[in-house]
Amino acid sequence: MNRDHLVLRAGFILFSLGTAWLAQPLSSPLWSAALGLTVGIGIIGLELYLRERPIAMLIGGFGGLLAGLTAAAIVGVLISFQPGLPAASKTYLVLTAALALGYLGMTRGAASDRWWELFAGSAKGAAGGDSRPQNLVLDTSVIIDGRIADIAETGFLSERLIIAQFVLRELQHVADSAEATKRNRGRRGLDILQRLQKNKKLDTIITDMDFPNIREVDLKLIELAKQLDAKIVTNDFNLNKVAQLRGVLVLNINELANALRPVVLPGETMQVFILKEGKEYNQGVAYLDDGTMVVVDHARRFIGRAVDISVTSVLQTTAGKMIFGKLSEESRPAGERGLSDRPERPRAMPPASLPSPAPTPETSAMPAASEIPQT
Repeated sequence: MNRDHLVLRAGFILFSLGTAWLAQPLSSPLWSAALGLTVGIGIIGLELYLRERPIAMLIGGFGGLLAGLTAAAIVGVLISFQPGLPAASKTYLVLTAALALGYLGMTRGAASDRWWELFAGSAKGAAGGDSRPQNLVLDTSVIIDGRIADIAETGFLSERLIIAQFVLRELQHVADSAEATKRNRGRRGLDILQRLQKNKKLDTIITDMDFPNIREVDLKLIELAKQLDAKIVTNDFNLNKVAQLRGVLVLNINELANALRPVVLPGETMQVFILKEGKEYNQGVAYLDDGTMVVVDHARRFIGRAVDISVTSVLQTTAGKMIFGKLSEESRPAGERGLSDRPERPRAMPPASLPSPAPTPETSAMPAASEIPQT
């Protein structure tokens, strides 16, 4: 607790005590001082209680209380026009209506604090905007991922981004981790939040709505999305499935990235950088900007170089997409252009010459062909 807050609260309690001592609402100065002390402590306790409650819930409760008291005033006017009722009965009915309707309005307003979001949306609609902007609740994984900030900067997002305080606490916990990898991921998430808040195209709201009876952050996000009629933006597979089972719409950044990958058809040409050797003989492997693997036949010798290829086939798997291609004619050496990509069959080798027979006494005595006289 802040020291300045302690000083202010202590001063308020002393002020309440002194005011009651001087005003003496009770017959005894001591009882008046005790009453002032009790009122001061009670107000401080109420302030501490309300401090932990979301501001939207407080506004909703106050609005519901006003609506309930307004309805009670209308009921009181109707009761006052009943000539057959005694004055005491009228007073009792009016007080009962005020207490009952005020209490019901306050509790329902605090529980259904979405009216504040609707009011904000209506005010925006009156100014010429959407009458009810859609809400997107961001989870920790999509904030750390960072692509949501890039998407927002392109102007594709017109929805209101909702970031919960318990998500901020989780990010802060990750950023304070003793493990370097987690610490860097947490700090990256905090930097992404700053980018989102600085983006003038976005309506980014940090809400302190919380659900103390729910411990898991994922379940809190689902409940928050239900309360605000929002969609959840996440990269978490488990949260995706649980939210769908609870009837909450989910937007997955990974699914969006897969949908935005360029469509490649057989026969198209592209330029790739051969990065490494493939599994099969003489293959080269390259990667597109989105991480798609490209396998190129007869490209092993071009490792470390950019070549033009022609797509031969595209394979879609559960893990992603793979592209197979061959070298285009322009990328082949001059002596290989127009040749087939089929491996050449091994040529038949000529039979090895038989060794000459060892000389015998008879053959050694024979003259050589050059020594035979010509006739």
